[in-house]
Amino acid sequence: MIVLKSKREIEMMKEAGQLLASVHKEIAKLIKPGITTWDIEVFVDEYLTKHGATAEQKGYKGYKYATCASVNDEICHGFPRKEPLKEGDIVTVDMVVNLNGALADSAWTYAVGEISDQNKHLLEVAKTALYKGIEKAVVGNRIGDIGHTIQTYVEKEGFSVVREFIGHGIGPSIHEKPDVPHFGLPGKGPRLKEGMVITIEPMVNVGKYLSKMDANGWTARTIDGKNSAQYEHTIAITKDGPILLTDQDTIE
Repeated sequence: MIVLKSKREIEMMKEAGQLLASVHKEIAKLIKPGITTWDIEVFVDEYLTKHGATAEQKGYKGYKYATCASVNDEICHGFPRKEPLKEGDIVTVDMVVNLNGALADSAWTYAVGEISDQNKHLLEVAKTALYKGIEKAVVGNRIGDIGHTIQTYVEKEGFSVVREFIGHGIGPSIHEKPDVPHFGLPGKGPRLKEGMVITIEPMVNVGKYLSKMDANGWTARTIDGKNSAQYEHTIAITKDGPILLTDQDTIE
């Protein structure tokens, strides 16, 4: 069942989203060769606590950390660790913030120092794909319109879209209906209605879209060892168009 959110609930989720966006802005200042994803983990946990929030994914189905930190060929759910990031790496930091019971979810991929032209193109395409998907998140469209737009664009640019991990509804719990694939056919899937709150979070691979799971049971990486990037916003569907609840551009 898809649960529609009230204007008050959306406003509370926006407050959580703006806090999450501010965390990402701070992470962008920290990212450089030599820093570890464990350093980022500690920073995020302390930052959220200082601002009266918690990391919702910590403890979710046994997950131990405030962040997911996925490096290079890791698609998602990478564990924070104490291995220094190197010049040329890319790292996706993903988190869910709980502020007074309202949730927001956002991932961002960061360049570590100077990266290759291929990685620059990967990050550009993954971010553009997110915003192309958001443009389709309007009342009356269907979920398939979002996924089709993302898939068509990404494949035109010579990359692939991960199938195994998708966007979702979000509210009092991290994962709610509807599922939001980043591939598919236009005109298919649930119709978008005012009050729906969803994540759009395309994971884009340089090579094949297939993934494999690490022994830890959480971390997914590309099957061919080629890099992956992801950008994610939580958005509310309104009669006036989609509202980005995790918009970083509103943060000074």
